Amino acid sequence: MKTDLTDTTASKINKALVKGRRAIGTPAVGMVLTLVIVTDEENAYDALRAASDASHEHPSRTLVVIKRVSRSLRDRTRSRLDAEVRVGADAGTGETVILRLYGDVVDHAQSVVLPLLLPDAPVVVWWPVNAPLDPAQDPLGALAQRRVTDTYACEKPVEELAARAAAYTPGDTDLSWTRITPWRSMLAAALDQVACEVQSVEVEGEEFNPSCELLAMWLADRLDVPVRRSRSHGPGLTAVRMDTDCGPISLDRADGSLATLSIQGQPQRGVALKRRETAELIAEELRRLDPDDTYASALRYGVERLKSPGGDGAPAKGEREGIPAPVESAAKAPAAQATAQAPVKRAAAK
Repeated sequence: MKTDLTDTTASKINKALVKGRRAIGTPAVGMVLTLVIVTDEENAYDALRAASDASHEHPSRTLVVIKRVSRSLRDRTRSRLDAEVRVGADAGTGETVILRLYGDVVDHAQSVVLPLLLPDAPVVVWWPVNAPLDPAQDPLGALAQRRVTDTYACEKPVEELAARAAAYTPGDTDLSWTRITPWRSMLAAALDQVACEVQSVEVEGEEFNPSCELLAMWLADRLDVPVRRSRSHGPGLTAVRMDTDCGPISLDRADGSLATLSIQGQPQRGVALKRRETAELIAEELRRLDPDDTYASALRYGVERLKSPGGDGAPAKGEREGIPAPVESAAKAPAAQATAQAPVKRAAAK
């Protein structure tokens, strides 16, 4: 059931939601959270489709906030709120409200969203594109327990990672981190099968891919070993190679779907490591509402090296103007110093 409301208010939207639930015979509210999607008109359809698919696992009230920029001066100064209310089969397993803001109300989106939040339920805010540099200080982000961004959609993802670390607040996360969950699980499981010490690591993937950078940061942070970042044509992450005192361990995925796990002294194994859709990533993030300390630790570890390549602040070899150095040059020297001062950890944290 769909209801279109033009030049409306939050009170009228709430009444339309109640009316819609009664019309389809489900007056009770059985949703577990409120998902607020802040996006533009161009990306609203894909984001809403992903949220709808994720709602089958997490029934939620989805509020899509679209800030419209009017062309004429008259329209820019006139505030207006249009809404599309979807209940029942048109909204997955929850409720969906698409909010289009015009004029001065664009700068006060939180005043529109606040009355529409489910009472006593967690709030998650997701920016598919154009996320603020400090999500927790954003008026909409301040309403949420979890704030989800995606540095992959940014023009300069490595610089964006640095900004994310500088402004990190417990509850922040990024879909570039979520994309490497299967890789982290597989690598931790591989290290559990051997009694070896890791000496160095190479992470191979697309240039300036934030997931590749985050995986390299995580490995350097958890293993305290030099991590070298190499480039490939993708798609995405293509390989992780670890040198150990028992022989090499590698996880190689050339086609973005099936990977090969190789451990010295064991037969090669094919493992499913498919690149996941956005709906799966969002569903994973909605499973936990507590701060992700592992993400915070990996993010801060890498950013320190990116800001000061080689430890002296001088530009690293091959560094592009205006773009921080990759983990290859940033993590290697500091990590080598760390291993000289502390024993090497055998396996990554699970």
